[in-house]
Amino acid sequence: MVRPAHAPIVAWYHAATLSKKIETYDAIVIGGGAAGMMCEIEAGKRGRRVVLIEHNDTVGKKIRISGGGRCNFTNLHCEPGRYISRNPRFCHSALARYTPGDFVQFVDGHQIPYHEKKLGQLFCNGSAQAIIDALVSDCVAAGVEIRVGCSVGSVERSDTFLVQTSRETLRASALVIATGGLSIPKLGASDFGYRVAAQFDLPVVPCAPGLVPLTLCERDMNDLSGLSGTSFDAEVTCNKITFDESVLITHRGLSGPAILQISSYWEPDSVVKIDLFPELALTQTLLKAKKDFPNAFAVEFLTTQLTSRFAQRLCEVHHWKRPFGEFTDAALRDMAAALQAWRVTPAGTEGYAKAEVTRGGVDTKALSPKTMEARDVPGLFIIGEVMDVTGWLGGYNFQWAWSSGFAAGNAL
Repeated sequence: MVRPAHAPIVAWYHAATLSKKIETYDAIVIGGGAAGMMCEIEAGKRGRRVVLIEHNDTVGKKIRISGGGRCNFTNLHCEPGRYISRNPRFCHSALARYTPGDFVQFVDGHQIPYHEKKLGQLFCNGSAQAIIDALVSDCVAAGVEIRVGCSVGSVERSDTFLVQTSRETLRASALVIATGGLSIPKLGASDFGYRVAAQFDLPVVPCAPGLVPLTLCERDMNDLSGLSGTSFDAEVTCNKITFDESVLITHRGLSGPAILQISSYWEPDSVVKIDLFPELALTQTLLKAKKDFPNAFAVEFLTTQLTSRFAQRLCEVHHWKRPFGEFTDAALRDMAAALQAWRVTPAGTEGYAKAEVTRGGVDTKALSPKTMEARDVPGLFIIGEVMDVTGWLGGYNFQWAWSSGFAAGNAL
């Protein structure tokens, strides 16, 4: 199909859907996010006749809001150890075959300005819409079709796949599920992919919100009264995993990069330990302060690392509002322990509404790591967030979308 010159993209999508009758394709891709579009592009480049179905009124809605609207489209340090899965070796092949450098080449090819923010995180200089437009442009160039505002009613399989949509029935020898997880339901997230997996007897690892703020119990929130909006750098540990980034106190608990990262490793009843002074031998520092500055107040020391308001609150909660000279050595050791091993047991998370990704999903042991095809269901491919592969915060999940979509697109 050739897109009419100068036709608006969305208008062209709708015109295309209205002009089509029941047809047979080489592949049907369900889900118009990062993974789905990458898969369709690669299949189209190889001459496959592909149609992508998206139930929203436009493709790439999650791309559009990501990275504060600038899309953190990959990370320079995408290595398998920064992905969570019950089958940790699964992502090796796809990540090696389509790397962050490959997607940077795609970005460069579309002349999209970008920058590295920190820790290898690459962001668009301008709007995330540039990434969506580039993907759509490559879909057009590859001669594949996109249908938006089109929901799927049922999926059946005999010798081929039959997909009943809100407009027609489509037939194809291959079906790609790229519908994402349960995170951010306001963008249309649903359990569709997991239902299809269950229909074809593919196991699903239990799902949970990932990269999500944690909530605290009433007692812990009382200790943080009046501190909502306060941020600080800290080392955060849970279940033997540690991240050293910023933490944000919210009106319901804790957020910020370090907390979002650790949330993907947190399980109910797990303790989260926070070190507010990770680079100091704090006990020795406090004992020396007592000797050298006996008339200095503890709050003065705390404000070298923390905001004044946070420092004051800690001194109130722990009864530290007195000069160093009035503390026993044992009390200073207790202070150091409280500051470097602040322990909280989160009450829960903010849920899928605030989660950036979904942990768990279709069990990768049922899939080929080279092609993303279901081992026992020929022609059925699972890509992106809907499977049990969850990346760290900072572009890792987008890279998995590009890599898994590329792998499937080259196997269709």
